[in-house]
Amino acid sequence: MPSNERRKEIKRRRHRRKKVLQFAKKLPQATVSERAAMAEKLRNLTPGGETIVEAWELEKR
Repeated sequence: MPSNERRKEIKRRRHRRKKVLQFAKKLPQATVSERAAMAEKLRNLTPGGETIVEAWELEKR
């Protein structure tokens, strides 16, 4: 029995939240190149990725 669209969206949201929390844990000890990679992955992961990148100052120079 196929799952409905609501279930799929909830699953996607939970996965995004889990990934963002993983990035948040790694952030304090991340190097400059790791921060750049994180920024790119966050942009691809979620529609609000750019907001997160700005809030976390991942591309601060």
